[in-house]
Amino acid sequence: MATIEEVARAAGVSTATVSRALRQQPGVSERTRQRVRTVAEEMNYSISRSASGLATGRTRRIGVLVPYVSRWFFGQVLAGAEEALRSAGYDLMLYVVGDQEGRERFFRELPLRRSVDAVLVLTLSLSTEESDRLRELGVPLGFVGGRMDGFNSVWIDDHGGGMLAVRHLLNQGHTDIAMIHGGAPDSLNLPAPHERCTAFRDAMAEHDVPVRESWLGTGDFSVSGGRRAMNRILADELRPTAVFAMSDEMAFGALHALRNHKISVPWEMALVGFDGHEMSECSGLSTVVQPVRQEGGTAAKLLLEQLEQGRTETREVVLPTELVVRSSTTGNDSM
Repeated sequence: MATIEEVARAAGVSTATVSRALRQQPGVSERTRQRVRTVAEEMNYSISRSASGLATGRTRRIGVLVPYVSRWFFGQVLAGAEEALRSAGYDLMLYVVGDQEGRERFFRELPLRRSVDAVLVLTLSLSTEESDRLRELGVPLGFVGGRMDGFNSVWIDDHGGGMLAVRHLLNQGHTDIAMIHGGAPDSLNLPAPHERCTAFRDAMAEHDVPVRESWLGTGDFSVSGGRRAMNRILADELRPTAVFAMSDEMAFGALHALRNHKISVPWEMALVGFDGHEMSECSGLSTVVQPVRQEGGTAAKLLLEQLEQGRTETREVVLPTELVVRSSTTGNDSM
């Protein structure tokens, strides 16, 4: 492998320029940056992360704290964040809390101390003690899924999105409406489930429609959970005519259960989801679409701005949602 001095000589620039060009730092023209990259690739040179850390005091790693990795939403947010970080020469270091015990252990031991340049938290509503622990690290902090003081924050209006979904069903003439909510993940104090549940009740109250508690099913934000919840709702002595599923994955499970019961969608049961999962289009699912990958990418870029540009103030970004109507509520296609 070539040295940085050899790359600099071959490219006709200084070693400092090579370093800045390969680290995506400012002060290098795009033409020079491309020449340095080409020479570095031809000479099989890659910049040493450990040497870079010694020279700059940085690890070029961003710690990401996430409650789960098996849910589609978290995977998409991570993909968006990783893409932005990788293009800027940073690595992503993942910490999965998993459950309440794992969460308590993480904040007690704080394993990312001195090993990351910034921290990104996905959807966890932090207590005062937890947020104070992260601030003690003295690095830029980011949050996806709500507003957090002292953090760069990126989120959507979950309450507004939930209202869009339920109002759509109400405007279709439905009054007997069930809801499949997150259930188990609420134990980790996630803000989105609370906001979407509140939206369901608020939209029903807005139209003077009572909520039947036996039509509220726990779906654990999974396909299998959505199927089980739909089966429990169908076992009630009365049957709803429409369902709001708090996530598309739970909606897919509900669709499976409805087909097993030979219940026609939407003629006997309308269904609307939330998220904009890539499978929602091919399954004909009406859903509230949120820009999930963009949420992760935007949050990562806000952290990079602080790290690369020396910006100290935090920023808040609210991204839009959109109701996309398909055959699961309108019957435009056969299901």
